[in-house]
Amino acid sequence: MHPPLSIDGFGPLTVVRPHSVAELGDLVRKAAADGTAVYPVGGGTMLDYGLPPTKPGTAVDLRGLDRVIDYPARDMTVTAQAGITVGRLQDTLKAEGQQLPVDVPFPDRATLGGAVATNASGPRRFGHGTLRDYVIGITVVTDEGREVKGGGRVVKNVAGYDLMKLYTGSLGTLGVITQVTLKVKPLPEAVAAVVAPCPPEALENVLNRVLPKTATRPTVLSVANAPAAAQLGQEASQYVVVIGFEEKAVTVDWQVTTLTHELPDELGKYSSEFRGDVAAGLGRRLADFPLANARGLTFKANLLAAGTAAFFRRADALEPRPALVAHAGNGIVFGHLPGNLGAERAKEVLDGLGRVAAEWAGNVVVLRCPPEWKAVVPVWGRPTPDREVMQAVKDKLDPRGVFNPGRFVDGI
Repeated sequence: MHPPLSIDGFGPLTVVRPHSVAELGDLVRKAAADGTAVYPVGGGTMLDYGLPPTKPGTAVDLRGLDRVIDYPARDMTVTAQAGITVGRLQDTLKAEGQQLPVDVPFPDRATLGGAVATNASGPRRFGHGTLRDYVIGITVVTDEGREVKGGGRVVKNVAGYDLMKLYTGSLGTLGVITQVTLKVKPLPEAVAAVVAPCPPEALENVLNRVLPKTATRPTVLSVANAPAAAQLGQEASQYVVVIGFEEKAVTVDWQVTTLTHELPDELGKYSSEFRGDVAAGLGRRLADFPLANARGLTFKANLLAAGTAAFFRRADALEPRPALVAHAGNGIVFGHLPGNLGAERAKEVLDGLGRVAAEWAGNVVVLRCPPEWKAVVPVWGRPTPDREVMQAVKDKLDPRGVFNPGRFVDGI
């Protein structure tokens, strides 16, 4: 018997952990017949993401479905059940000299299905992309309790509808992901990171020099302000730029040397270089940063990469000052504010940042905040035209509102 679970103060919900897809299908059919809901959960790392539930139901813990189904290493693909942790999957790949080059926060807790449902990514998104780029096959249990499959187990499979893209990032609102096939990559021979202090007024110039003009191929291009740098183990009184590389050892050596010469003199002169496990550890702290604020407000901005420096500076000027990390090459900024901010002040901050993001075709959403704030703050940011399409897809694939009702955009 599993202890009950509350989501955003809604509950307690009975927790059931099925150990087969057939058992999961029975649970879904019963919920649909009873008019109740199914709330898929994994390691709980992103359980605060979204709006509160709107319907009584059952929390379905997918961690009972945690097997590697097929791993033809020579084909550079792997098929695993959704309840396996990302860390365990990475260990399996590592034994064959391979990796899934996507940074999921807290991988030893986060499950593969949860990572796909939230389209998790981190600092290496700049060089490698997101989970959406690696999912080539998916299996989902529908509101009728049936398994449906999209894609396949080979990279060149192009048959059928691209259900992988549809379910990736849907927050479990269209069905329960039970199995995923991913393409993988070789582990790099060497890993390095160049860390350079950067005055706030110089950030835009630095990013403009690195992004379009560098002869190197960074996998990471991130920026932290002073409060975030301290959390990353990099004490600083100004901004810190982190530029990461992974490749063959000789290539990494050349890229580090080349980049140091490309940086403005005042940055290159005071930059530090980290290698191997030290560089990888910094990358891990960057990847975990979005979920490192347990009690306050955490926001995520998505905008055009060209607007990253302007948004970052504006957010850094807030009072109280947030801890900020930007994955600058992709126009993504994460920020942490304290829990004593209050809902009204949080709304004021988010509305202001949302207007700045909108100037760069972006939006600001809440990853985590006290549940009672969610009736006040714009959890999913400003309204966008695609929300009508999202509602139509939900109505078509889950007309009875079985899966995660109320939690996604606009209470979908």
